[in-house]
Amino acid sequence: MTANAIDSKKPTTKQELIAANVKLLIEQLEAGHSEALTDYLTAMSRFHNYSFGNVLEIARQMPTATRVAGFWAWKNLGRSVNAGAKGIRILAPIVGVRRKKAVEAEKDITKQNERVLVDFRNAYVFDISQTNGVDLPSMHEVSGDPGENIERLAAFIKGQGIQLVYNPKIAPALGMSYGGRIAILPGQTKAEEFSTLVHETAHEMLHKAERRTATTKTARETEAEAVAFVVGKAVGLVNGTASADYIQLYHGNASLLAESLEVIQQTASVILGGLEPAVASEETPQQQEEDPELQEAA
Repeated sequence: MTANAIDSKKPTTKQELIAANVKLLIEQLEAGHSEALTDYLTAMSRFHNYSFGNVLEIARQMPTATRVAGFWAWKNLGRSVNAGAKGIRILAPIVGVRRKKAVEAEKDITKQNERVLVDFRNAYVFDISQTNGVDLPSMHEVSGDPGENIERLAAFIKGQGIQLVYNPKIAPALGMSYGGRIAILPGQTKAEEFSTLVHETAHEMLHKAERRTATTKTARETEAEAVAFVVGKAVGLVNGTASADYIQLYHGNASLLAESLEVIQQTASVILGGLEPAVASEETPQQQEEDPELQEAA
């Protein structure tokens, strides 16, 4: 089913809407990586995964750093380090080759030499904020206007006994779920903020206590983002392939989503129910008693 098919069919109930949006997400996952995700993964493969020690060094020297790479790595990505930029010092390994003894080498001719760590040397990397040039590829983002649904969602979260805070220190994460507490990165667009809130709320509802230990990271992220996709689409946000890209970034797929279909649908239904405005009666019971027509109809 395509997006146009969903629009033309006009699901009439909440459950039909959830089912239609889940089916759309499954089809996006079955279609494979979007072009945006492929470009993003290609660019990210150019960056190193730094050791814990180097991560601490980077954070100590530049707490605001988000994406770092060496001088030539930035060149290969189409960006140049700004003149006068101060590099962030890290330790880079020096790897040498140790030849095996002749007797050992004869046992396995393919493993005559062995790579060994010899020492460390100083190396320098630069944050993206210290560079200029072409923009790095990025994944699609959620857009649209959730309207009053952000306030309704915040009220729903608090009604579940979950604390909601906005904390810039969680960057580069957009949101974090701590079990009874959700932290959101301030400064997001309204659409992104709403989607992030739903994602973290799904974590709170699905991935605590026993179920957390019974599921994998991939399954948990697939479920939370699927709920965010379904709820976001239901309130009119434009998701495109943003959720499918996110799920695939965590190695999730349509098969894994299908295995969690029931909990995704149930959780989305509960959250959507929490977003429904309270229906207030236009007349008080006393007014109804005083109205002869209403009394006669009763």
